[in-house]
Amino acid sequence: MRPLEGVTILDLSRVLACPFASMILAELGADVIKVEQPGGGDETRGFEPKVRGEGGTESAYYLAFNRSKQSVTVNFRHPEGQALIRRLAQTCDVVVENFPVGTLAKYGLDREHIAPDNPGLIYFSCTGFGMTGPYAPRKGYDTVFQAMGGIMSLTGERGGGPVKPGLPVSDLTSGLWAAIGILSALVGRARSGQGCHIDFSMLDGQVGLLSLAAARYFALGEVPPRLGTEHPGRVPCPP
Repeated sequence: MRPLEGVTILDLSRVLACPFASMILAELGADVIKVEQPGGGDETRGFEPKVRGEGGTESAYYLAFNRSKQSVTVNFRHPEGQALIRRLAQTCDVVVENFPVGTLAKYGLDREHIAPDNPGLIYFSCTGFGMTGPYAPRKGYDTVFQAMGGIMSLTGERGGGPVKPGLPVSDLTSGLWAAIGILSALVGRARSGQGCHIDFSMLDGQVGLLSLAAARYFALGEVPPRLGTEHPGRVPCPP
């Protein structure tokens, strides 16, 4: 038996960070229902590279973050679609969404309205800067959070300029934080019987990764420089 068997997740998210999280949970045994918009579905279905299989050509990008899920098409901008999503949410354990702040509230699909008769529902919202505060209305993308969160300032050769890592680190690590948050909420609900609303900021997640760099700053007053393959405190540094 996989650990999350019996858990149902309604996945309203798109693109990368939250689809990565829900895929991790699906492969731990959860039943993930991915809701896609009519006309084209998740926008990553059109992303390169493409792979050809028995059913035709598919986006390898999409498959990399959406395997192990079931997928349905629902137009949540239409009242019938909104009603369908609310019915699904009544029987789910978790809802995952990564729309800009206020988007789902316009359609009655925010935490307060999506499943009022499901007090155990865990509602996970992923935004760039959180649901409140001066930056809440702003949108953002992986590179923005890499830059604002500090990882680009630590990446690159000594004396050179900041460099973006070779993978979408902000999106991928946000997906890991999301999975950790949802798993923690499931444990908490098992004890209390109550669900919750998790408000996750991708910028906060990136700042949380600074760890050793932050420790050196607070301990030594040092703004960590770019070091390439060097190590700031261990010489020689094992590979």
